[in-house]
Amino acid sequence: MSELTPGRAPDADKEVLHQFGYAQQLLRDMGGFSNFAISFSIISILTGAVTLYGVGLNAGGPVVMGIGWPLVTFFVLFVAAALGELASAIPTSGALYHWASLLGGPGWGWLTAWLNLVGLVAALAGIDYGCAQFLAPLLGLPETPACFTAVFGALVLSHAVLNHVGIRIVARLNDLSAVYHVLGVAVVVGALALFAPKQPVSWLFTKTFSTVKDQPYWFAFLGGLLQAQWTYTGFDASAHTIEETRNARVSAPWGIYLSVAVSGFFGFIMLAFVTLAIKDLDAAAAAGNPFIYIIENALGGAFGRAVLWVVTIAMWFCGLSCVTSTSRMIFAFARDHGMPASALWARVSHRYRTPAAGVWLACVLAFLLPCLVLGLVAAFPGRLSFDKLYPAVTGISTIGLYLSYGLPLLLKVVAVRRGVWTPRANGPWSLGNWSMPVSLVALAWIAFITVLFVLPPNELTGWIFGGALAALGLFYLARVRGRFQGPVPQATSQVELLKLEAEFEK
Repeated sequence: MSELTPGRAPDADKEVLHQFGYAQQLLRDMGGFSNFAISFSIISILTGAVTLYGVGLNAGGPVVMGIGWPLVTFFVLFVAAALGELASAIPTSGALYHWASLLGGPGWGWLTAWLNLVGLVAALAGIDYGCAQFLAPLLGLPETPACFTAVFGALVLSHAVLNHVGIRIVARLNDLSAVYHVLGVAVVVGALALFAPKQPVSWLFTKTFSTVKDQPYWFAFLGGLLQAQWTYTGFDASAHTIEETRNARVSAPWGIYLSVAVSGFFGFIMLAFVTLAIKDLDAAAAAGNPFIYIIENALGGAFGRAVLWVVTIAMWFCGLSCVTSTSRMIFAFARDHGMPASALWARVSHRYRTPAAGVWLACVLAFLLPCLVLGLVAAFPGRLSFDKLYPAVTGISTIGLYLSYGLPLLLKVVAVRRGVWTPRANGPWSLGNWSMPVSLVALAWIAFITVLFVLPPNELTGWIFGGALAALGLFYLARVRGRFQGPVPQATSQVELLKLEAEFEK
């Protein structure tokens, strides 16, 4: 395998891709910062930590921000490091699905792909619907489900169009998004630090509070960790865009790891200042949107709305990056004939060099999910409410994505124990002797949160996710088993791969 040096990274990246049997069809135009930026933008501390702020506050109060956020960050860094090592070893857009297929077989790869796809679609729906819930009142629109859904549709459409047009503009917007998120946090923190009243710092680490009446505080606190855990989803985007990244086997792993580390640092600072600005804890927890309530009461109407505009624009950037990641996953899975109508979803636009069909499929599926939720609310008005279903959607996203992270890690641990996978198989970004301990800690954390987020009061997440797994299982037995072969090389010779690439260079 050729050494990956900065000077000849494009050729070396293509050579590595050829070794896996794939042509360089997507435009490899992303640098290391752009690769980091897409994961950082999808994590988006100004999205997940904000839209689920009320979940954390009501579950455990300020302590969820002061102790819960660092706790989740610590364990997610283990997951990110373990995934980064696999990305360096197998640098294809199929990412998680390819890793599981090569380590455990096509059945494991198929399951990983669908778990990842379910998680990504639910994440996109949660991101853009959350953005709509902030944008509608800022525009003076009615705060109704119908209005939220209309604004949500417009947001999804804007992301679809930009992702269709090309990776260059999206990569530049992702670069801008990374800088914008840091500046956005600085605006929020600066405004609160200078103009808002503040509780003592010890309040952040000692003030317990919960509106959950039928559970002990410690269990309610653990449920509130969903706020941080859902925020830390989507950092696999650096792996999904690895075929579009230069010096990919080094840049993408660092993109995965640093996106979590940087988000953890700036997210904690933001949450600390927002939480310390709470004047009336009971009133904030009871508000329809606690984050908006805190900002407006701490900074006043006009100034508070200006800060909320900063947050809302960050959410738009987050949704844009999520579409990019989801569409690349769809493209890679369809390229290997893993989806119904795979030939359609695997198409790459000759003009824009993007998986255009995959872009639109991702956006349509994401739009339909909240519509399904609203339909369920209308069908069972006495038993369901959207206030409960939105956390359920984020819970489904969290569990789906983290299980798709955990399966290839588990298969790698098994492969190492069997002697099938050795340190030589790792890429240039390797954990060395720490590989196995880091993977085991990551797997333990994934198992813990998977059980935690389906227990009451999140049992709705368990029922919906369990139903989705049952449907996938039936579909696999009826239509997939014995037919799906896993990753399928596009060609068996260098000449054929070069011919495929030539079609996109005309």
